[in-house]
Amino acid sequence: MQVQRGDTLGKLAARANVPLERLERFNPGVDARRLEIGQRLLIPTQQERAPSGGPYRYQIRPGDTFSSIARHFGTTSGRIQSANPSASPTNLRIGQIVSLPLSGSAPRSTASSSSSSSANKPAVAPTSSAPSQALPSSARRWPWPLDDYRVVRRFGPDSRGTLQPMLLATQAGAQAKSVAPGEVRFADGMRQLGEVVIVHHADNLQTVYALCERILVEVGKQVSTGDPLCEVGQSSATQRYDLLFDLRQGGKPIDPKQVLR
Repeated sequence: MQVQRGDTLGKLAARANVPLERLERFNPGVDARRLEIGQRLLIPTQQERAPSGGPYRYQIRPGDTFSSIARHFGTTSGRIQSANPSASPTNLRIGQIVSLPLSGSAPRSTASSSSSSSANKPAVAPTSSAPSQALPSSARRWPWPLDDYRVVRRFGPDSRGTLQPMLLATQAGAQAKSVAPGEVRFADGMRQLGEVVIVHHADNLQTVYALCERILVEVGKQVSTGDPLCEVGQSSATQRYDLLFDLRQGGKPIDPKQVLR
């Protein structure tokens, strides 16, 4: 969620329909007296919890890494890994729940250093390693997920140095289409990301289609290149019809322009 002129934490909590205390705990670096226009806050989902003591329950969002989550909550990636021995840091699944052991020390990050996939998520890792990632031969010349689109945000770091997924503007009624054959592994709503479809492809590749209004597929469905996945929704902030498109290999975000023709 992005701070607008005149916002307070109370107003933001009411807008997101979450208790103020939960909003504060999921944004430990926020100074309620110094909110900045454009500052982004992390909005907790119904599956997450932030107790006053003990570990948090956190739901993985597009672009997340253990390092980025650790920066947002003022802990270390090593502590997160130790608390989640069965979770692979290079193959995190969107929607996956992990445990966050938090120290009693003051958080090192601020809300202004957190980022959003058009709405909200913690700061993501720098792009230094992602663009140079070697891609399998199957990831070549995939079509774009929309027939009619305009790139309004490129994949890459924003002004704060945090990684942002690609954002594509389109027209009302547009349908996002699968960019390659695969299996639908997730098809449901996520807070601040609208309806989300996640498709797994060969060679450990994964595509994410978010900010949708209506899902057109079910989990477990095998899709082909060009199959409709969801209808793109309209942003209340920009009044545009935007699609967030995220591409990963082994859980690591990569620049879609390396793959899309």
